[in-house]
Amino acid sequence: MNDQQAGIVRPEQGHRPGGQTMPAEPDASGARPSDGRTDRIPRTDRTLRTDRIPRAGRTLRTGRIPRAGRLRGRPLVASLVGLAVAISGCAATSSATSPSAASPPAAGRTATRPAPEQSAPPSAEQSAPQTPAGQVPALPTPDAAIPTDPSQLARSLTTTTAQLRRAVDEWVRDGDPGKGQPPEPVVLLALHQQRIYRYLVRNPKVASRTYTRLPKALAGPAKDNVTAGRNLRSLVRPISGAAKFRVQPPEPADVLLGDFRRAERRFGVEWEVLAAVMFVETKFGRVRSPSHTGAKGPMQFMPGTWAAYGMGGDIQDTRDALLAAANYLHASGAPRDYRRALYAYNHSQAYVDAVLLHARQIKQDIRNYYAYYSWQVFVVTTRGDRRLTGP
Repeated sequence: MNDQQAGIVRPEQGHRPGGQTMPAEPDASGARPSDGRTDRIPRTDRTLRTDRIPRAGRTLRTGRIPRAGRLRGRPLVASLVGLAVAISGCAATSSATSPSAASPPAAGRTATRPAPEQSAPPSAEQSAPQTPAGQVPALPTPDAAIPTDPSQLARSLTTTTAQLRRAVDEWVRDGDPGKGQPPEPVVLLALHQQRIYRYLVRNPKVASRTYTRLPKALAGPAKDNVTAGRNLRSLVRPISGAAKFRVQPPEPADVLLGDFRRAERRFGVEWEVLAAVMFVETKFGRVRSPSHTGAKGPMQFMPGTWAAYGMGGDIQDTRDALLAAANYLHASGAPRDYRRALYAYNHSQAYVDAVLLHARQIKQDIRNYYAYYSWQVFVVTTRGDRRLTGP
């Protein structure tokens, strides 16, 4: 993720044979018109300053991005994404940022992002709402206060996750994940879930006390998401000035799912692992800026690596990039040894652990794929975490 922090992380330098670096941050090109894809996905550019943050689907321009001291091939985490990943999540680009993403609103919308994410003091009003039988609970607002008390956090996370799963089921059953973006209930509930996890990532002691108050079925997934987000966040250095990001809506969830499965059939790399890598690298293609090291595309390839593994495709094309990533991971040891393959992709054990944790969650329940797909892009700044996409 570049995100979990929201989702989630963005590798600054990636892997590459012969000392080349790997995925970084992309520059976007439209999807192919075939297979139900849109002809072209509109881009947006905006300047992000730490005091003012534009919203969803736009580019942040910043003057200088402090360089994160990291090992070669080490990723820049976007909070988690989200990283920003989800906590994970996410995919960050340049050196000191970490994004996490969900589904951005239509390009071209402008808005001023409020101050950094804040947590409200514990109060009775912050506990999970008690709704009468048969009545549908109200959806959380995009900036609803996050409880700080472990018991209230556990209730809020439990309620939000249950509502999100029902909303995903309805979307898959009655909507069309193969076209357009997630419906409002999925977007708002996924964002609230992501913000709870981001809070837990930043507050380890509170997180430990919250786990014991969660239902057994949710405690394990919560630990996975928080651990992944914490790993990715450890790779990030907050930006203090302005930074440039280009973000755009991702391709439809089921179009991506078809591409993941196609790559799995061809190279034997599990689609859940490919999805987790894309989630962490660019929040499923939302972040489209190239990294400061020159990595490009939705899977963040350095040009030299692309020449070796891109099979003549377009580095900016989602299907081509996923096939190339599967090709590279297979050549590096997958599926026999995913740890070795992912470390080759990005030289960081924290990155490897985060990707595998997210992949495990997707394998356990495919609804987690749709939830991660709906996480938003966040950036870590010296003034707090800022959301770049979403309602």
